[in-house]
Amino acid sequence: MSRGKPTILTCGKVVLLAVFFLFAVTPLYWIIITSLKESKEIYTFPLLYFPAHPSLESYRKLFGFAKFWIYFRNSLLLAALAATAALFICLISGYGLSRYPLRKSKKVILLGLYFTQMVPGFLVMVPLFTMLAQLHLTDNLVALGAVYAMSIAFGTIMAMSFFDRIPPSLEEAALIDGCSTLQALFRVVLPVTLPGIVAIFSFEFVGFWNELFLAVMFLSAESNLTVPVALNSFISKAGVSWDVMSAGIVTSLLPTLIVFGFGQKFIVAGLTEGSVKG
Repeated sequence: MSRGKPTILTCGKVVLLAVFFLFAVTPLYWIIITSLKESKEIYTFPLLYFPAHPSLESYRKLFGFAKFWIYFRNSLLLAALAATAALFICLISGYGLSRYPLRKSKKVILLGLYFTQMVPGFLVMVPLFTMLAQLHLTDNLVALGAVYAMSIAFGTIMAMSFFDRIPPSLEEAALIDGCSTLQALFRVVLPVTLPGIVAIFSFEFVGFWNELFLAVMFLSAESNLTVPVALNSFISKAGVSWDVMSAGIVTSLLPTLIVFGFGQKFIVAGLTEGSVKG
């Protein structure tokens, strides 16, 4: 009996994982095959679980009349630059929280950072829009990138946990050798925390790449639209262009897959290092 219980438990885990895998992968599979179907095959009944005549027509439409390259470029530049700026701010603020004795104020700052993570984003949309409108900065990718770069709460907490694991003796040795505090940070400490840096950048990049609500509110000119806004525009009163939208979704997944693909080892190592102190 004692030998049978682990076997049953293991089988149960495998079944649950298989069910979870199907629920996670099936929508992605359906989007991919929809992007490869001809328009008439999308609405056929019974449903086609694989396109009878695979076609790239939806991708031709996407990069043709939809001007998707412009939206893709805007999203890529916006997400990359905003994530880089946010990473820099997170590293500086996380280093300060980790290394400088702030006593009771440190707990207040951390509580404030955690609190901002619990506040729904739509609550700050109206104040942000009012502020940018008064500064005549609406429909401006640079201004939107600056707003994105201020989303540093999660990254700051992660950076602080990474720096907590590094002994201060490294900076002390660099200071004795003649380095300034910033030189010690960038030349000695940051190379050691490379997995954490990649993890923070990856999460910030993906978050900015997928952001929709602020982009919809602040951007209106077609030349400034990002990928999420463009995909949202495919939904109209006349219906939904499922083939073009599916092609757009598949294309929009590529940057995030590349970021996580190249940084997978660093991300896992960074999250592991940042999750345990000592």
